[in-house]
Amino acid sequence: MKQSHAYTLYHPKWYRRRVSTWWWTQQWRSFKFILRELSSLAVIYFVALLLWLLWSLGQGEASYRNFLAWMESPLMIAFNVIAFLFVLYHSITWFNLAPKAMPVRVGGKRLPDWMIAAPNYAAWVVISVVIAWFILGGN
Repeated sequence: MKQSHAYTLYHPKWYRRRVSTWWWTQQWRSFKFILRELSSLAVIYFVALLLWLLWSLGQGEASYRNFLAWMESPLMIAFNVIAFLFVLYHSITWFNLAPKAMPVRVGGKRLPDWMIAAPNYAAWVVISVVIAWFILGGN
């Protein structure tokens, strides 16, 4: 039967180097990683904003007009522009990660990264053009 090690009051402590809370600001690679992770908050913001818009539409015309008036304030416009830039960064880094997350092999050889990322960008452009066409009142 095994005996467990007894706890001693004077157990030795292992050396652990102190790490600053701002460790990620010391290297560009780490900074980009944290920035990408934080950019997901902008995605959440736009989802919540869309749900709020749909809710205000369901509440009637007065609620919808109040929502639009709030969105037209300079502070909200500036905040939405910043959030949009974060969402763009998030999307671009996501498409650039796709070849690493999904390595495709054809005939035993791995496809180049650009051949996996390019269809994502192409679909993004096509979908954006179609949505813009509907919003801007295409014929």
